[in-house]
Amino acid sequence: MSVPDAERRAMARARDLGAGVLGTTSPNPPVGAVVLAADGTPAGEGATAPPGGPHAEVVALAQAGERARGGTAVVTLEPCAHTGRTGPCADALLAAGIARVVVAVPEPTELAVGGAERLRAAGVDVELGVEQAEAEDGALAAWLTGVRHRRPHVVWKVAGTLDGRVAAADGSSRWVTGAEARAAVHRLRATCDAVLVGSGTALADDPQLTVRGPDGTDADRQPLRVVLDRRGRLPATARVLDAAAPTLVSAAPGPRELLAQLWERDVRRVLLEGGPTLAAAFLRDGLVDEAVVHLAPKLLGSGAPLVGDLGISAIVDALTLTVVDVTRLGGDVAIRLRPNRHTGAGRTAHGRS
Repeated sequence: MSVPDAERRAMARARDLGAGVLGTTSPNPPVGAVVLAADGTPAGEGATAPPGGPHAEVVALAQAGERARGGTAVVTLEPCAHTGRTGPCADALLAAGIARVVVAVPEPTELAVGGAERLRAAGVDVELGVEQAEAEDGALAAWLTGVRHRRPHVVWKVAGTLDGRVAAADGSSRWVTGAEARAAVHRLRATCDAVLVGSGTALADDPQLTVRGPDGTDADRQPLRVVLDRRGRLPATARVLDAAAPTLVSAAPGPRELLAQLWERDVRRVLLEGGPTLAAAFLRDGLVDEAVVHLAPKLLGSGAPLVGDLGISAIVDALTLTVVDVTRLGGDVAIRLRPNRHTGAGRTAHGRS
């Protein structure tokens, strides 16, 4: 499709805006929007506010003011056509006099679909599917997992040595990776609604599981801390039970049941930081949507592995993953991967509020 360079630049900016609010909008999608004036210059921009606040288009229109009239709205997700906690974004765009709307991802839910049709019926030029793959792989990925599977999106984060060990033979694991990698973990936690470990990790490491800034102080917003503890082993003195952030201790019998509990709490993006056993359970059930592996250039030769038994005995049956990105973090390397499995598609009734 033929899309002017100014609109493509605006779409890239809209994706960045959506990424900037990742972890703060659930159960709504983290959408980014840019309004271009009639002459093609940027006039306003915005991202989805926390639930109950304005959607991205409304924020961008407010910033643009009268410059929006006759202009173009560039949005990562099709403007909604229903009334939830806020009014339809399609109506807001019409009221502002927008002449063209460029959309990355068509609305996948029955509840909110219809924005493009409403805009076209009013004479607005609408372009759907512009850089759709990039938007679906970005900030919208977790929300789309929820739409398609009715469960939270799971990001498995693990740090290990070059020979795949997360701890030495004596059980020591602090610190496998360096300061830059540890800071990256806090940035990753900030993009999630919940951080999950098993009782084994909670007992062995006594982690606090909070988000801390570069100066070491706790961030204003903290994700839900979750400990899967079927046998009631977590002591009352555990740091994860302090007042720094909310905590859920779950006795769910398995990963699917745990994710169902979190879904009901409006959790849409979970960071799995548990040990090898919990990671293997999620992987065996096909419930890891992406992986972030931090590798340190160290060798141990023995100790706890990155992941536990997956029930695989032949190389032809290996769980394969696609490398999405590789980043240097000081002396360590961060690898972002996606398991090679079909994640499904389709339209459901669950939209934005």
